[in-house]
Amino acid sequence: MSSFFSKLLVTIARKKLEQENSSATIKNRQVIPLARQIKIEIKHAIKDYTSLLIGVFSAGFGLKGFLLPNRFIDGGATGISLLLDNFTEIDLSYLLILVNIPFLILAIKTFSTKFAIKSGITIALLALVVHYVDYPIITEDRLLIAVFGGFFLGLGIGLAMRGGSVIDGTEVLAIWLSKKLSITVGDVLLLINIIIFSFAAYVLSIEIALYAILTYLSAAKTVDFVVDGVEQYVGVTIISEKHQALKTMIVTKLKCACTIYAGKGGYGAHGESYEKDIIYTVVTRLELAKLHTEIDKIDEHAFIIMGLVKDTKGGMIKRKPLNKSKK
Repeated sequence: MSSFFSKLLVTIARKKLEQENSSATIKNRQVIPLARQIKIEIKHAIKDYTSLLIGVFSAGFGLKGFLLPNRFIDGGATGISLLLDNFTEIDLSYLLILVNIPFLILAIKTFSTKFAIKSGITIALLALVVHYVDYPIITEDRLLIAVFGGFFLGLGIGLAMRGGSVIDGTEVLAIWLSKKLSITVGDVLLLINIIIFSFAAYVLSIEIALYAILTYLSAAKTVDFVVDGVEQYVGVTIISEKHQALKTMIVTKLKCACTIYAGKGGYGAHGESYEKDIIYTVVTRLELAKLHTEIDKIDEHAFIIMGLVKDTKGGMIKRKPLNKSKK
């Protein structure tokens, strides 16, 4: 199967090159790199659309299994759709599409046509799931509805973002307004949701609005976990004259990798610049306390800079045992 797939990729790559260069002779050294690129594109496409499908069914479960039967609402475009569902006879599946259409049009200008089409397909799939899939009603407890309805909806939104699209179009509006008004995306989203929740408090009840805020917070936190990762990383830069001992400690005791930069101090003890090595490593939050302890053992006056790392790929982040030579 693997051999057949490889031959198929080579054939596709060769035909693509022949179309682009009909007069030239195509050689294998041109075909193989293109076949690898096509393989990577297919691999990423499968991963993205798998995330999208799981996200759509998760969001559908949050809506039909928790929020919709109990007339709860959420923030963003989904919240607007749920709010309209309380006052109109239009099915929620249609409302999800109608409410998001302006945001998808804006996505073409803000991002790209490809992103807007992909997001449109994702929202249409969610509408189909909401319309045709019969999810069981899980509970009537309002606290559980708010927390777990928000959790499954946030899981769906986060997985959709992982797949390169959006289920809730208000994020597109927030990014566009942040560029126009020079305010943060978070501030715009907060303002939009304050308007939605205030309207819900006025036309429904204050109690429903408060539960809606809880649903939104649960969904937002879940999105953060899915997009940024449950295990948050911290990038640590260490500047010390005892850099060699610190490097050895990081590799042997923490069993983490590190990168050494050749640096130059700007102001020494006598007012002159001097050469020094700078250490950079990435650790989890749980390892941070131990790292500080070990650094203080070696150099209490080391200059440490820490910054939150949203995500990592490749390299050595997880603790791994070092290879020991056989005696």
